[in-house]
Parts: sequence; C-alpha cells; structure tokens
Amino acid sequence: MDRAGEWILRRIGRRRGPGRGGTGGRLAEIVDSGGFEVRRPPVWMRWLPVAYVVFVLLLETVTPTPWAVSFLLIALPVIAAYSLGPVLVAAATVFAVGLEGTLAGTPCCTGHNVHMLWENHHVAAYVATGLVGVLGVALAAHRRRQERSLVQAHSVAEALMRTLLRPVPHRVGHLLAAGLYRSGEVGTMVGGDLYDIRATPSGERAVIGDVRGKGLQAVRTVADILGSFREAVHDERDLPAVATRMERRLAREAEELLDDELFVTAALIEYDAAAQRVTIINHGHIEPVLISRGEVTPLIGPPALPLGLGALADERPVAYTHPFTCGDVLLLCTDGLIEARDQNGAFYPLLDRLRHRFGDRTAPAPGPADVIDFLNTDLPRHTRVFHDDVALLALAPDGDDAVHDSPRLL
Repeated sequence: MDRAGEWILRRIGRRRGPGRGGTGGRLAEIVDSGGFEVRRPPVWMRWLPVAYVVFVLLLETVTPTPWAVSFLLIALPVIAAYSLGPVLVAAATVFAVGLEGTLAGTPCCTGHNVHMLWENHHVAAYVATGLVGVLGVALAAHRRRQERSLVQAHSVAEALMRTLLRPVPHRVGHLLAAGLYRSGEVGTMVGGDLYDIRATPSGERAVIGDVRGKGLQAVRTVADILGSFREAVHDERDLPAVATRMERRLAREAEELLDDELFVTAALIEYDAAAQRVTIINHGHIEPVLISRGEVTPLIGPPALPLGLGALADERPVAYTHPFTCGDVLLLCTDGLIEARDQNGAFYPLLDRLRHRFGDRTAPAPGPADVIDFLNTDLPRHTRVFHDDVALLALAPDGDDAVHDSPRLL
C-alpha cells in the first residue's frame, strides 16, 4: 500500500475512537457490524491449551502406569496455534516437551523409572512434539498475517464507503441533519444502501435508497446513483426532473451490465424553507416517518416504480407534499431497519418504538441526532445479528434560521 493509502487508514483509525457506534460530534457515522479490529478469539478458545494440559494431568493420575499419557501432549502446540501468537506457541511447545519428560521419567512425581526418560518411544514423542510445534508456530504466524490482511482490507472497504456515503453535516442549508450507516455484511463495510443530502438553489434535497443485490456490484450501482443525484439536484429545477435523470442513468447502467432486473428503491425529498413543507417522490421505498409534537406518522403518498423500472409505467412519478415546520423531524430509512428480526423472528416495530420514545407531547422536541442516537442504541437491543444493511437519515428545519428569517420577530 502506498503512503496515501496508509494516510487514509490512519485517519480512519483516529476518527473512529472509543465511541464509534454513536452519532455524537459529527452526527454522521458508518458503523460496522463486526467492528473495525479483528475480534479476539473466544475466551474458551484462549483457555483451551491450559484446559488440555489439566486434562492430560488428570488422565495421568487415573490411568495405569504403563500407559504413556504424556504422548497426548504432542497436540498441544496445534491447539495453542488457534488462539495464541507464534511466540506463545513456541513457548507452549517447549513446555510440552518438558512436561513429557517430567511425566516420562520422574519417580517422585509419576513413579516411573528415570531411565524411561530416554526410552525410544519417549524420544520419538519429543521429536514429534517439536515438529508439531514448528507447524504450530507457522500456523499461528499465518493466522496473524491473515488477520492483518483482513484489517487492511476492512480499512480500505471503509474508506471506499466513506467516499461514497460522505459524512452528513450537522447543518445543510436550512436543515439540521444526522445520518447512520450499518453494514449487514460480516467482516466488510461494503453495502448497497445509500443516502445523501445537498443544499441547492431550489431547496435542500435528499435521497435514500436500497440497491438490489449485494457486494461490489451493488457498490458500483450506489456510486452511479449518488453521482447522478449530486449532479441532478443542482441542474434540475424540480424534484420529478431529478428522479427522471436518475432513472435514465440507472437504465444506462443496466444496459452496460446486461441486467434487466437492476433497480433501486429510493425516496427523494425536497425542503422548501419559505413554504415550510417537504416534497416527496417515493420510488417503491419505505415511507418517510414524520415525528411532530408527539405524533409519529408515516407520510404515505402516490407510489411509483423503483428507479430502473420506470419504462414499465406509462406515467411519470407523482410528487406529494406535507407541512414541515420547526420541531418536526423527518426520518428516512431502508428496509434493513424494519426487517431486523429478534430471536423470535419478530420484525423491529419502528413506529411503536418511536412513539414510545418521542410520544410525549410535553417533552422538548427531538433533533435529528436524538432520533439517530435512539435507533442506533435501540436496534441492537432488538436484534444481535444484522442480515441486511441499515441506512438512516434524519432531517429537521433549522430553528435558528426560522428565527432570523421570520419578519414577525424582527
């Protein structure tokens, strides 16, 4: 890896820090389901070599003297190689040979004749343990190299996703914002969910989507869709025109890939600060959820086909509007959130959980970061294993802008 790549990895390591799962500070995080570092072996595996030695010693005390129980110690270096490093495996090998000699020819401890120490079978056991120890050291060294390679690949994958899903700023034009991405792929940050928000002359525009499929192919589609969105929101005057441009880009992508079933479910949002309303186009995606004065309401409107399947419809997607004032929070999410299952197979009850947490009309109005923080904490309590990507984007009108722009308060 070149110096630029190493610099990126160091920057990622510094940014994550101890609280990498939260949204504090930057209000935008990418959270990996498996963690940035390679997980340590389970406790039982780390203690397995010790348990094996104890087992051999107990077996030595209950078996007849003629049976050479110490031969079982030949396997100790390999057992240690699964959880320990090369140095400790080498130490375990030396310990195993020494213990074999102790059990073979110490009259005070085992009752064996001291001359048995150099008996041919025991010498062969020493040699076999040494050879197995060499293999164990090589195995442990190879495992460590694989772990380092995994961490490096993990870091590059995270750098890629951070390039595509750029951190959501705390303030975007007249909106406050917070975002969260959690990959469903174990051991990688690569995923097919996407979100973005941009301030444009036509208002603040946001997108959230879910690409059909997984892996690197999905990442390519994510890059195309986000690139198309980031250009279109500045060039097109209305939201339907943005959707049409993204539709054309995805159609070209499908032709290049020879994939007739390539599509993306997406929701497009436009905020008009002067009119205090949001305009929504829903391309087969989960309805946005509005949290307003203790009420949690999904904003349901005219449905449209997912992006990439627009040629199957005769009419253009229809946009719908809804009031969006100070104190409101609009939550956009992908199906990885509502389809997360608990141990009994029950889906995550998003609306019920939001009403339980933010349903108090007397409490202060939540902000985007409050909603994201709650879901980032509450969702892992519901499900321990994530089988799909989860993308969240929360938006709220900037109250400070409302104060400065309102003529009634001047």
